[in-house]
Amino acid sequence: MNIFLMRRGVIVGVYLIILLTLYLLPLGLYSPCIKEKGTLGPAPALIGHRGAPMLAPENTLMSFEKAVEAGSDGLETDVTISYDGVPFLMHDHNLQRTTNVHEVFPNRTNTPAAMFTWSELEGLNAGSWFLSQNPFGTAGSLGQEERLRAGNQSVCSLQDFLQLAGQTHKLVIFDLYRPPYGHPYSNSWIQHTLDVIYNVSSIQSSQVLWLPSDLRSLVHQMDPDLQQTSGSRLPLEELQRNNIVKLNLPYSSMSADLISEYAAVNISTNLYVISQPWLYSLAWCSGVHSVTTNAPQLLRTLNSPLLLMSPEEYNLMWILTDVVSFMLVISIFYFHRWRERGLAFCSDREIKLSNSSYSQIKTEMGNIWSVSSSIRQTEKMVNLATVTQP
Repeated sequence: MNIFLMRRGVIVGVYLIILLTLYLLPLGLYSPCIKEKGTLGPAPALIGHRGAPMLAPENTLMSFEKAVEAGSDGLETDVTISYDGVPFLMHDHNLQRTTNVHEVFPNRTNTPAAMFTWSELEGLNAGSWFLSQNPFGTAGSLGQEERLRAGNQSVCSLQDFLQLAGQTHKLVIFDLYRPPYGHPYSNSWIQHTLDVIYNVSSIQSSQVLWLPSDLRSLVHQMDPDLQQTSGSRLPLEELQRNNIVKLNLPYSSMSADLISEYAAVNISTNLYVISQPWLYSLAWCSGVHSVTTNAPQLLRTLNSPLLLMSPEEYNLMWILTDVVSFMLVISIFYFHRWRERGLAFCSDREIKLSNSSYSQIKTEMGNIWSVSSSIRQTEKMVNLATVTQP
């Protein structure tokens, strides 16, 4: 009985696996984009995440040049300010991961990056880690000359970054980190960054997606041409009150309905970090204006979303999936039923054969017992006759 129930459980499990596979296969592998013909908008603009980090060390001048070559529409980075007031690019709180600070300043490996002077930062190597750690598995694709160049990259200043963006007419967006307590510019970091934008670089204010939320209203009054960008999903009233024209959010926090709702009041959406073609396809179909990506060189090659389908084609796909799954389950069911009947017939035959064999053995044993009893009875009678003779 337990074996029979176990067999039934295995069959039910197989049915469920088949059904789940058939139902999840279209979405899991193809991620279809469902759109009526003529309603698909333009491809989302590409913003290189710290440049093109698959092709060069992140946040280095080489990385941003690679992003420009790959066709990026914008460049994303992270900015902090050195101890002597030079804004520079660095994502991490300290310098351990992306520089050789452990070799040059072994006693300051955990020191915040903002507590180094610019001359100290310029002396660090910010590219050799890319070749040794190979974070995306792409370092081997670089030629010999590019490997040498990547291995000799230095920490990039905000000025050089903005100069490149200004010359190539690219949008820029950056996280601006406030220096730690005790830093000479911990209270004037925003003004100091704006000074670089206005007085040192050749970039136009309209190219800057201003992300920092501190003193936003004051910054907007100083320069209305900066594109005020929010890193938080706020109510529409608050976004409009703060003159927000763009949202910069992780892709997991947005939906097509929200994107349309914001677009209706002229607030565009940038999603990060999207580097897979299927995910970029979904963002495209959702009406996203731009995406931050690690792979601009890959996404730029897509001319349309993967598996673009009309609603009619999508419905037909699911109808065919239902039909195929139904036929397959019915076939397996009848095969299993036929197999069980065959096994049951064989089992009954074996039982009958076993019973007949047992009966035959029992009969034969009975006959043997009867013969033995007769012989013993005869022997007893002969012995008795012998004893009674005079």
